[in-house]
Amino acid sequence: MTKETIIAFSQGQAEPSWLQARRQAAFDQISLLDLPNIQRVKLDRWHFGNGEISSSVPSANVPDFTNLGENPKLIQVGTTTVFEQISPDLANQGVVLTDFYSALNEIPEIIEQYFGTALPFDEDRLTAYHYAYFNSAAVLYVPDHVTVNVPIESLFYQNSDQAVPFNHHVLIIAGKQSKVSYLERFESLGQETVKNTANIAVEVVALEGAQVKFSAIDRLGRQLTTFISRRGRLHKDARIDWNLGIMNEGNVIADFDSDLIGEGSHAELKAIAISSGKQIQGIDTRVTNYAPHSIGHILQHGVILEAGTLTFNGIGHIIRGAKGADAQQESRVLMLSDKARSDANPILLIDENDVTAGHAASIGQVDPEDMYYLMSRGLDQDTAERLVVRGFLGAVLGEIPVKAVRDEMVAVIESRLDKR
Repeated sequence: MTKETIIAFSQGQAEPSWLQARRQAAFDQISLLDLPNIQRVKLDRWHFGNGEISSSVPSANVPDFTNLGENPKLIQVGTTTVFEQISPDLANQGVVLTDFYSALNEIPEIIEQYFGTALPFDEDRLTAYHYAYFNSAAVLYVPDHVTVNVPIESLFYQNSDQAVPFNHHVLIIAGKQSKVSYLERFESLGQETVKNTANIAVEVVALEGAQVKFSAIDRLGRQLTTFISRRGRLHKDARIDWNLGIMNEGNVIADFDSDLIGEGSHAELKAIAISSGKQIQGIDTRVTNYAPHSIGHILQHGVILEAGTLTFNGIGHIIRGAKGADAQQESRVLMLSDKARSDANPILLIDENDVTAGHAASIGQVDPEDMYYLMSRGLDQDTAERLVVRGFLGAVLGEIPVKAVRDEMVAVIESRLDKR
């Protein structure tokens, strides 16, 4: 790793001076910061990057985008943007959905103001590494008082046949009193012949009164070791509804945080995850109530197949001064194998009186009574088990705004069950 490599890449992309300085400051912090503290997961032997920064080669292995509908979309393969679509009406209202460098030309002051505000570059070693070495990015900006009535989609593909690290950044800014529904997908393309790393950061800044419905399906490949951080920063009376499907096949560390900095802000996070084979997934989900009367709820359900490992850490932190705050969490894991390993760790940190907080956690196998009931109605064991799993994960499935994507997630769950 050399700073000169980063400077050369930044200059080659004609990045503004403030961004070049941010990259260099992040690089200086990499050797000084600790790895993220993910309870019950040992990260010191994981490989998260080799200090390379470069652009990927355009790939001929690109999915067919001709039947994707007319709603706004952004599609990137590696570091290349291959498809953009937004209606003239939304564009005339100032909505921006594009790659990072185009956004720097269209709304430079807004990018400079909000880039890195939800996720500080010096939070931990992997975050600093991301800000120094990110090589692709996307931006969604919804101006004040604009309501987007159709779901906005982003598809980000990692080319698994190239050795270029997948270090991707997404910045979403929802202006005051705006409303938007956003769906993103991270997927791997190709034959998965090359071991690689991914370092992904997603920032969602919800300004005063903004309403954001954020859905995601992660389907990165088995040869990829991934660190992914999704962070929301919620101002007064803002709300983010997170609905996350973590369906990757490689080892994953995920950090999903909501910082409730404005009075009356509200975050609802629902996540489902599946681990299989010898896969290890550690998922930290945190809501921090900084402001009075803020609300943060976490619901995460996971399924483990074969010898997979899944760790849920749910963290609710109410900061002193956040009177009337509410922090609730529930983590449940369903194990379909005697070789599966799981932890569900509820953590409440309460620094204020006059608040509401609670947690629930459970780990277990399929309820024999549920199986008996279904099989007594004529279903075989495999079909009955699938229905139980789909019902167990249904809390998130039903919240995804696009029916075709809901069906896709169900198909992914079915395919993972088929591989047992």
